[in-house]
Amino acid sequence: MDSDPPPNPGNPSQGQPPAKAPPSAAAKPAAASGAKPAPVIPKPAAPTAAARPAAPPAAAVAEIAAPRRSSVSGLFSMAPAWAVSMLVHVIVLLSMALVVNEVPKPEAPRMITASAPEVEETFEEFEEELPQEDPGPQQDMTDAVALPESANVETVQVVSTADDLDAAAISVELTDFGSETVAASDLLSSVGAVGGKAAGGLGGRTDTKMREQLIQTGGGSKQSEAAVELALKWIIQHQMPDGGWSFSLNACPSCNGQCSHGVDKGPGLDRCGATSMALLPFLGRGYTHKEGPYRKQLEAGIGFLAAMTVKGQGKAYGLGGGNMYSQGLAGIVLSESYAMTQDRRLQMPAQAALNFIMAAQDPAGGGWRYAPKQAGDTSAVGWQLMALKSGHMAFLQVSPLTIKKAVEFLNDVQADDGATYGYTDPGNGAGTSAVGLLCRMYLGWKKDNPALQRGVDRLAKIGPSKDLYFDYYATQILHHLEGDRWVGWNNRMREMLVTTQSKKGHETGSWHDGVDGGHGAHAAGRLYCTSLATMILEVYYRHLPIYGKESMDEDFKE
Repeated sequence: MDSDPPPNPGNPSQGQPPAKAPPSAAAKPAAASGAKPAPVIPKPAAPTAAARPAAPPAAAVAEIAAPRRSSVSGLFSMAPAWAVSMLVHVIVLLSMALVVNEVPKPEAPRMITASAPEVEETFEEFEEELPQEDPGPQQDMTDAVALPESANVETVQVVSTADDLDAAAISVELTDFGSETVAASDLLSSVGAVGGKAAGGLGGRTDTKMREQLIQTGGGSKQSEAAVELALKWIIQHQMPDGGWSFSLNACPSCNGQCSHGVDKGPGLDRCGATSMALLPFLGRGYTHKEGPYRKQLEAGIGFLAAMTVKGQGKAYGLGGGNMYSQGLAGIVLSESYAMTQDRRLQMPAQAALNFIMAAQDPAGGGWRYAPKQAGDTSAVGWQLMALKSGHMAFLQVSPLTIKKAVEFLNDVQADDGATYGYTDPGNGAGTSAVGLLCRMYLGWKKDNPALQRGVDRLAKIGPSKDLYFDYYATQILHHLEGDRWVGWNNRMREMLVTTQSKKGHETGSWHDGVDGGHGAHAAGRLYCTSLATMILEVYYRHLPIYGKESMDEDFKE
């Protein structure tokens, strides 16, 4: 006897157990429910009812599954619209999140090394401003430079205006100016900076009327100015094809040894020192790569020096030799050129050169010598302090601690309370005393300082001499002090240089014979002598007097 099928709780119409159907009528319930009759498949004789219960009809199976599908759709129909929308958006966002790009692999660190070609690119802007030409002396423009024979400059009696004994030299309190820059006109008129009437400034170089006035009142002459221009022409004629200069005159293609007293070994191979000494007289005359008759050649020269400085990460020397003496000279050139032109391309090389100087200072004694951090000598200290002073004028960064240490060095090598100075120890050498006294003047000594007056009296009795190194420093000191000592010194110094300037052949405009008494003349030759002699003749306007009464009244008030 067949048992009753289990009840279906999902079918509410199923109140009673369905009536039993004979095996032959198994398809009838499906027909009754509206489904198509299932085909009758012949099969073996069915086992007896007692063997197993009958299978549920297909319609019943369908009815069991149908309510489950309707429950899912019912869930969506019962949910609010915003919930359905949110669910759809979540699904879309999750699907999009699965679509990702490949994670980039971390890039290995790269080292960037500056090379010479990259350094040259720093100065490509120069090429856009001024057409590049061979900087050699074969250019016609050198012959076209008019010498100032017709300049209306007469030799006059010098009348000193520095009669204020209480006037103090502008103390060079060098501070961090950051990367601040100002317009050239403002810079040239700043107190203690580069010009106008500021004491010790460079304004006399760039202002034509002021320069002419300073030549007349300071003791210059038409002949001295002609000698300056002739010397600058000689220097241009000996520029190397790469834009720099060399103490070796045999190495210069346009000279090829026509001029005597070139130096082909040792210090003579120092390209940094030679280029710096060649450029300084042009800056002293007010000629730059922006102004004057030698713009193209000076652009090549300053670019050569700046490129070496950038390549050396502040160390300007190294090509062919050089030392900290060369570094100081390069620091002066780069700082003055930047100050006079405000060409921002020179700011980084100039600051880098000063940074190297400050880092190279002897941490114990406060001086400089041939190599970085070496115990100092007065001569090297003089060049470094002049470079830092020039950087201060140009609003570059200079550490006051560096200056303080340098003062301590001067204290250690002075004698007679500061009237004289030795080389590495207290002494009274003529050249080192001149260097020490000029540094003291720029660092704040007053004009009536007893040691300064004793020292200057001694210098005035010694020279002028055939040692241009001594003459270069002593001339600046006496010019800053003015008065009768300056008048007497200047008359002898000026006439000696005008008469000893070469007038023969390829050497015309240069100096050596008659002014070759110092060590530098033998170490660096004709270019060295010509550079120093030219700057001595530019003293009237190269730096304005430190103790000028007018400068103190207008620009320096305590």
